Amino acid sequence: MIDEKILNLKAEVLRDVEEIFQRVDEISTFNTKKVLDAMRELKISDAHFKTSTGYAYGDIGREKLEELFAKIFRAESALVRTQFVSGTHALATVLFGILRPNDEMISLTGAPYDTMQTVIGHAVESKGSLKEFGVGYREIELTDGKNYFDEIKNSVTAKTKLALIQKSRGYSTRKTLTNVDIEKICAAVKSANPNCTIFVDNCYGEFVERCEPTEVGADIVAGSLIKNIGGGLAPTGGYVVGKKNLVELAAYRLTAPGMGAELGASLGTPRLLYQGLFLAPHVTAQALKAAIFASGIFSRLGYKTFPAVDETRGDIIQAIELNCAEKLISFCRAIQKFSPVDSYAVPEAWDMPGYEDKVIMAAGTFVQGASIELSADGPLRPPYAVYLQGGLTFEHALIALLEVVGSIDR
Repeated sequence: MIDEKILNLKAEVLRDVEEIFQRVDEISTFNTKKVLDAMRELKISDAHFKTSTGYAYGDIGREKLEELFAKIFRAESALVRTQFVSGTHALATVLFGILRPNDEMISLTGAPYDTMQTVIGHAVESKGSLKEFGVGYREIELTDGKNYFDEIKNSVTAKTKLALIQKSRGYSTRKTLTNVDIEKICAAVKSANPNCTIFVDNCYGEFVERCEPTEVGADIVAGSLIKNIGGGLAPTGGYVVGKKNLVELAAYRLTAPGMGAELGASLGTPRLLYQGLFLAPHVTAQALKAAIFASGIFSRLGYKTFPAVDETRGDIIQAIELNCAEKLISFCRAIQKFSPVDSYAVPEAWDMPGYEDKVIMAAGTFVQGASIELSADGPLRPPYAVYLQGGLTFEHALIALLEVVGSIDR
């Protein structure tokens, strides 16, 4: 039973965020029209939902879906495959596709997400990493102000083959980038080295804004289909979108040189991928409302929230500093308890592959690990921040978050 104090707090926060929610709905409508117009222009039909097997040469559904992604992203080419096992896999495929021994890459947003650090291999030793293949790596911290852009221009040299930008905050409380920010970073990189490839990790960022990174200067982007752009229906997979020659290099890494994007059976997934993409702007808006509400209610309770309730957002993630391992665990357990799937499970912190610290994750989702569905997780390390994301419906997120407030502030 939710007590009256929490219900009053809910009402106050909902009044406060009414105009913010309206802006979220306007962006959702804009992006829904973008997707709808692209589907109409490309004449999507039931024929594109048919399954393929084996080598899947000439799979018209797969080819049309990739054309659709490219059009929505205002890009030259796309690779959209269920053969990608995760967003990290899609990102790694791009890096290994483009980079060669003795090339250098630079991260412009500090240390990347934990699983990407094992791909790179410089901070975390990992077999088969880019470091083992002789790829150099440097990083600079993301900061505010002119000094940051000066540092980009000084750090990106003629030798720098690829600049990595992580749009989302990952397991940190640093600022999430908007596409306005990314446009400025891209301009700084190209002024230092016009030949440097700009690669954006777009996980959690799709359809949050009216444009995507490929529209503001990024050469190539990648992400997961079980986050925003899958609309809660995609059962697995990832995507790569960008310049044709770069996407082709990623395709050669995903399959084999000479084969590239020509192979890849769709099995039983085409309709789910198309329908999920169509729903994605609306579902992303639901997740954004959940994040905004969480920021509003937890900031009123005295917790630091990133981003702040009225801050312009570049992704669906809401970070909340709980400053206590017990509260982090209680938060995740409450989210799990009020999930539609596996509500009876009790999350425990564990040594998850690719992470340096124990991680606790709550995800009672229809698609395993789908973080467009309401989920919460975080590493057990100070400041014990929880990272909330997703929500197929705002109503579900609202119910669960009120229970979370009751569970950690008793």
